[in-house]
Amino acid sequence: MNNVICAIATAPGCGAIAVIRVSGEGSIELVDKIFVSPSGKSLVNQEANTIHYGEFKGSDGETLDYVMVSIFRAPHSFTGEDSVEISCHGSRYIQSAILKQLIANGASMAMPGEFTKRAFLNGKMDLSQAEAVADVIASNSKASLKMAMNQMRGGFSRELQALREKMLNLTSLLELELDFSEEDVEFADRAKLSQLTAEVNKKITSLCNSFSTGNAIKNGVPVAIVGPANAGKSTLLNYLLKEDKAIVSEIAGTTRDVIEDTVTINGITFRFIDTAGIRATSDRVESLGIERTFAMIAQAKVVLLLFPDDIFGNEGFMLDGGDGGSVGFCGRDAHEEYCQMVSERMNADAKLIIIHTKIDKERYCEYEDQKIRITDEESGRVIIRISAKTGEGTDALIDELTSVVDMSNVGENDVIVSNMRHYEALSAALASIERVEQGLQDGIPGDLVAQDLRECLYHLGTITGQINTDEILGNIFKNFCIGK
Repeated sequence: MNNVICAIATAPGCGAIAVIRVSGEGSIELVDKIFVSPSGKSLVNQEANTIHYGEFKGSDGETLDYVMVSIFRAPHSFTGEDSVEISCHGSRYIQSAILKQLIANGASMAMPGEFTKRAFLNGKMDLSQAEAVADVIASNSKASLKMAMNQMRGGFSRELQALREKMLNLTSLLELELDFSEEDVEFADRAKLSQLTAEVNKKITSLCNSFSTGNAIKNGVPVAIVGPANAGKSTLLNYLLKEDKAIVSEIAGTTRDVIEDTVTINGITFRFIDTAGIRATSDRVESLGIERTFAMIAQAKVVLLLFPDDIFGNEGFMLDGGDGGSVGFCGRDAHEEYCQMVSERMNADAKLIIIHTKIDKERYCEYEDQKIRITDEESGRVIIRISAKTGEGTDALIDELTSVVDMSNVGENDVIVSNMRHYEALSAALASIERVEQGLQDGIPGDLVAQDLRECLYHLGTITGQINTDEILGNIFKNFCIGK
């Protein structure tokens, strides 16, 4: 692991500046062979955390580039090893030539993620923090960056470590009981153990529940725009994206497939999905589009259900009757029919936002005060009235959208799980701790309870990389000194 590795640390391509990272025992000495300072000083004799100007020489002794070299000495570097960062001009030729010279003098090309892997192996960060490095780099919104930075600072790790320390003490006591099984003694207070398991269960459950929000923030909140034909779905999509992404037409059934794009609003990335209008149709292609609409409803975290603002008027529209025929609806019947149909297909944690569109047109409206945000008296649902053409009411819609993933109250130390691997490990740990709780209620032997506790510890440990079961033995010797 101590061999010298090198790689370009900046984005591929040609830019003003590029950075080449070198790490490993002997990396400073290696760079010193091909770096020439104007004053003739040697990099080997320079202090850590200093920057030096000079020439980078090729194999023929000619100058490849004038560079800035930053020196970091172990253990105070990203990898925990001696490291050098070479800032050169962004020419692809220069970058390639410098790498060739480094390799010719004994360095190896770094594998993907190898610098971060070394940081983990050298104890500079745990596994969850190492994974957060990639999330920080990939973050495309303020919310996703905030979440990834919290994890990289160790917020998630501290939560897990606090849980593990409490569980390790009691697991050690249960293990100790096995050595005195003939005396039939109990070192672990069962009441205290029950209290602890309830606390651990509550915390792990909270972390698991945060995954839905965390995953949405990381990958973009999926928002399905649905409703009857000609309700203004494509017009709303175009307004939100600030471009003519979808074809808008007075002809019903214009949108026959799913149209999708992302936009960042108030620091949160939303993935808007325009869908085919839900209606009775004999057109096979349009029917396939409607099937995809139902699939998008099931996958969305937010569903915007659109109706023309004259829904309570007398125009009416056709709704699929479920047996190949169709039923004519207008007014409150159609409203409730659609709401129920959509709600039945949504995830339990998804949010339904009802939108009445086209309020720029002079049409019938049941609400005399003509408010933008209304609470319907009969259903209790919030209705937002907008015009995607003029933008009227869209501020209220954006407020409603951003409230779904409100990061304003999330502090620097608040943990939101966004990694699928972490979620799966937490789910497995939760199942183990639930077995512990059940076992304590049923009065099963301590060795069986200890086994489930060990499993919970194991699953939590896989998140941070602490999967060594010797921790339990080490904790016993440290705190109890048996045989001393």
